Amino acid sequence: MAAPLLRQMNRDHYLIRDSQLINTRDGARVSAIVVRPRRQQGPLPVIFFFTIYTEVANLTIAKEAADKGYVGVVANTRGKRLSPEATEPYEHDGHDARDVIDWISRQPWCNGSIGMYGGSYVGFTQWAAVKDGVPPALKTIVPSAAVVPGYDVPKENNVFMSFVYPWIPYVTNNKFLDNVTYNDRNRWRNMQFNWYHSGAAYQTLDSVDGTPNPIFRRWLKHPAYDVYWQNMTAYKEDFFRINIPILSTTGYFDGAQIGAMYYFREHLRYRPNAEHYLVIGPFDHLGCQHVPSPYLNGYTLDSVARISIHQLIYQWFDHILKGCPKPALLKDRINYQVMGTNQWKHAASLQQMNNDTLTFYLAPQQLSQRPPADTAFISQQADLSGRSGPFTGNYILPSLVNNSINTANGLVFISEPLPADICINGSFLGRLQVIPNKKDIDLGINLYEQTSDGRYFQLSYFLGRASYAVSLEKRQLLTPDSINDISFRNTRMISKRLSKGSRLVVVININQNPFEQINYGTGKDVSEETVSDAGAPVKLRWRNDSYIKIGISH
Repeated sequence: MAAPLLRQMNRDHYLIRDSQLINTRDGARVSAIVVRPRRQQGPLPVIFFFTIYTEVANLTIAKEAADKGYVGVVANTRGKRLSPEATEPYEHDGHDARDVIDWISRQPWCNGSIGMYGGSYVGFTQWAAVKDGVPPALKTIVPSAAVVPGYDVPKENNVFMSFVYPWIPYVTNNKFLDNVTYNDRNRWRNMQFNWYHSGAAYQTLDSVDGTPNPIFRRWLKHPAYDVYWQNMTAYKEDFFRINIPILSTTGYFDGAQIGAMYYFREHLRYRPNAEHYLVIGPFDHLGCQHVPSPYLNGYTLDSVARISIHQLIYQWFDHILKGCPKPALLKDRINYQVMGTNQWKHAASLQQMNNDTLTFYLAPQQLSQRPPADTAFISQQADLSGRSGPFTGNYILPSLVNNSINTANGLVFISEPLPADICINGSFLGRLQVIPNKKDIDLGINLYEQTSDGRYFQLSYFLGRASYAVSLEKRQLLTPDSINDISFRNTRMISKRLSKGSRLVVVININQNPFEQINYGTGKDVSEETVSDAGAPVKLRWRNDSYIKIGISH
């Protein structure tokens, strides 16, 4: 009964072109939907959404823009919807987005001003669109939870993660989305566990699944952050050319925060005076794009954190494209919600979020604030050939507050109780010095607050490959039986008040589970290693002048 009414409402309120094909510079065609207000008076600014997710909601996105006094354009990655080409995620989006922007700018209903927004993959497409310089008509982008292919997906600090594997058939099996395949949780869980227990090479994951996955195989051929990945989105000097106002949003518990913060930091590194604002709070991947839930993984958000990110995005568009006032939340470049204080704070830079730093040295079962007087070592061991023990878990926990923590393959270090309330702000970092018996290791480093009642709150974590500690672009193997420096800083940012009497807890583990590559330490391509490469257990000796630094404010 509703369908005819909806069609009539569309006819009354909108001018809809839902079958637009746009030619790209290399002869491909991109499918697009264009929605204009029926009572449009002259050319309007345009809101452009470029996505691989071809679904009914695309029309709603375009209609919403029209409702707000814009023209809405939603285009899809080549190969999707009406596009006859093959779908190759990430590989053509930058050039195709630029070509769609150029096409939009030449339409009589466009006033020459275009803004882009969207999250996750759609956040990536915005940065890809400006890689080679900003198209003249593009006046702003609003990337939320933006991923960086090759940097935080399908791998993080060059450790490949299997959760991305089923996403490939989801977006490439047909012109829309293969929800049936993607939602077959038993299939993907069986694939991961069968691979894990077989001890087979990671590159055979599609053989274990029983269905060829050439895109997955292509990705595995690029274990470093090399030119293949760098060509997909903004990289180094590309950021200097990005001279438009930008609003980025992400969350402390956003799985793509690593990517979102990469774009933010790199833009300001190469263009220090960029008009680039960051909004970050206790949000997950969807919450930092839309409207955060008041309850997140067992944590109740402060009332001031319960804002509509989506509404903020359109306030930004009205500011940039229509000359309205700037959104009130954007009081400085960094706008962050301090968990547990019911306050937003604002800073001119990431460094200015803090007025002090806590440095902790590794001591047996302790985080010590006193530098060691003598050199000593702390031993750690893990047998990567075993499959019967508990798994490591270096990810955002489904419950942020727990009575216990995962210590599989791990060493636990605990601080003295805090003498007063403090706020931890930003990302933690460290310099670890270790004597390994292997040429490489994959490490997890997890940071918790242990409250005075003994419960643990997950603050942040790191997952990474030691051989890429110096540079994600070039592998430098460890020297067995010698001291090796493993510095890390690519951890998740958080801002939270810690109460007097709480302790900080760090767990360092040797990564081993069914959900990521297993690095057996031979120095070969990790995707080619099998359980037969495990050999002797991994043995590590951590030097006691290894340290971890955490930025705080009093």
